[in-house]
Amino acid sequence: MSAPITAILLAGSRPTPDPLAVAAGVAIKPLAPVAGQPMINHPARALLAQPAVGQVIILTQSSAPFAADPATAWLTTHPQVRFEQSGAGIASSLLALLERGDVPFPILLTTADHVLLDSAMLDQFTQEAAGADIAVAMVERRILLARYPGSRRTWLKFRDGWWSGANIFWFGSDRARSIIALWQEVEQDRKKGWKIVSAFGPVALIGTLLRLLTLRGGIARIGRRFGLTARLVAMEKAEACIDADKPDDVVLIERIVAARG
Repeated sequence: MSAPITAILLAGSRPTPDPLAVAAGVAIKPLAPVAGQPMINHPARALLAQPAVGQVIILTQSSAPFAADPATAWLTTHPQVRFEQSGAGIASSLLALLERGDVPFPILLTTADHVLLDSAMLDQFTQEAAGADIAVAMVERRILLARYPGSRRTWLKFRDGWWSGANIFWFGSDRARSIIALWQEVEQDRKKGWKIVSAFGPVALIGTLLRLLTLRGGIARIGRRFGLTARLVAMEKAEACIDADKPDDVVLIERIVAARG
């Protein structure tokens, strides 16, 4: 039998006020309402309903705002949920958790604004990521635009298409620490993509700049550089890359949720 998955749900706040939180009059973005309830409730319930998930760790600056909100107080008492304090960055917070030794692999990481996360996405991702040391979920542009032609995403171009992140990550074994440690080193340069890519070596950098690499091949190559198995999971559902980041996103998400019934 496979080991239970540890799900980590990122629910922290950035130093600058988030526009969605400000507009909703709430302390932090995960409490901003989407489809009638705080956005964090949607992915939290999807993760807890997943049979393969053993526990859900909510990584945030403080559990107090969630305990104070009647709509999210259930998270602070649920037997499968625990809160952990986040640090200055995602990677450093993950490394601190792993150092304690009470966060078992495999780990699935996602975000509180992944409102449309559902069992089909989790089934596909966990099945295709199984056996890898690291895996990342992405959506190819034609998949999204076929269903939601008006949706605007940030796209990365590779030889095998244009890709957008789906905010679902897999750390399958302790060997993933090397990638998380590198992530920590380059976290401050997250808006300078070429610096991040160059950290993985000249072949990856040149391949990206000249569009020589497929995304799938590039991720596998990066894994081999670090002595681990790295895998792309090309998500089948367009909704996997639609998160609640802007007011337009919320309008689209609420329309999708209403259509789901």
